[in-house]
Amino acid sequence: MELVEKAKQGDKEALIKLIMDKKQDYYKLAYVYMRNEEDALDVMEDMILILYKNIHKLKKDDAFYSWSKTILVNCCKNSLRKNSKVISLETVKEEVKEEYKEVMEEKNQEIIIEEHMSKLKEKHQEVIRLRYFLDLDYSTIASILKIPIGTVKSRISIGLKSLKESLGGEEV
Repeated sequence: MELVEKAKQGDKEALIKLIMDKKQDYYKLAYVYMRNEEDALDVMEDMILILYKNIHKLKKDDAFYSWSKTILVNCCKNSLRKNSKVISLETVKEEVKEEYKEVMEEKNQEIIIEEHMSKLKEKHQEVIRLRYFLDLDYSTIASILKIPIGTVKSRISIGLKSLKESLGGEEV
């Protein structure tokens, strides 16, 4: 392991020779993780830089290849982790488009409901808005409007029936 010793002393040529002797092994390992040539080569570059900066820390010269492969695997994992945090512009565009479509559908439904609500008598609109738009219970509505609970229920029932008919739905 004369080359490892030279590399540890700062000999760049020795380090390059060590890496080039096993370049196919490194490439295959990187490719298994990265699944494409460009990314595999990129992580191999990262590995070489780390090896160059840290070769002096290697304790056992005969462990160079297992040590360097461990570094390569870590480079692959870091790259994959970093890339998973990056969201493509197309993904964002699709999500925005979907959200916009949903908001527009909701708005269209609200417009249709308002259009049909306006066809109801004022007293029926009032109880339906209080019950379903403000989520008030019957007794609160009765108290606000100063009418009996039975009248509230009756107006809601008649109003919903008229609304369903207006919307083209089935009768209650």
